[in-house]
Amino acid sequence: MDRDEIWRTIDEQRRGLADLFDDLTEREWETPSLCAGWRVRDVAAHLTLAQTGVFPALRALVRARGSVNRMIRDSARRQAELPVDGYAPMLRAMVGSRVTAPGLSELEPLIDVLVHGQDIAVPLSRTRPMPTEAAAVAASHVWPALWPFRAERRLRGVRLVATDHTWTAGEGALVEGPISAILLLITGRPVALPLLAGPGVPELEARLSAR
Repeated sequence: MDRDEIWRTIDEQRRGLADLFDDLTEREWETPSLCAGWRVRDVAAHLTLAQTGVFPALRALVRARGSVNRMIRDSARRQAELPVDGYAPMLRAMVGSRVTAPGLSELEPLIDVLVHGQDIAVPLSRTRPMPTEAAAVAASHVWPALWPFRAERRLRGVRLVATDHTWTAGEGALVEGPISAILLLITGRPVALPLLAGPGVPELEARLSAR
């Protein structure tokens, strides 16, 4: 995928998420997401911050005492205090824009809309298909990155093979499945394990249950 194709996918995903937000009930907004300690409402709020400017980001980082993880969490929680009926319009307002948060490329918002879309949809039993090629591009970016997932180090000893794409990574015991499930796995979502197969799966289950 070239940059224009990636941005088109981000736009499509944002539109789809905005439509989903319009359909959520009060109970669904408060449902725990796949992100530990985050409600659906918190994840949605985080997605609306994808175009935070330099100075607001610096202020948030100072408030978080220099911790990027704390900044992301606290910013999402502050944003989650806003009325939920504002989240869909905020996402729709981003469609067509190429603005990112400071220091990020188009790949980070791609990963966010794909993975956080599942963080919201899966616990609500909502079906949200993930585009295969975009998932592969996202996985290729996530796999070697040292922050925040450290996937290549964390999943050392297994070979990941997508069954619906040519994507593969790692060395060791085979773990195969849809690229969407692999992306969820390498971004730290154990919910993907039932969707995967191969001799390396028991090892992954043991590692994740020990954490």
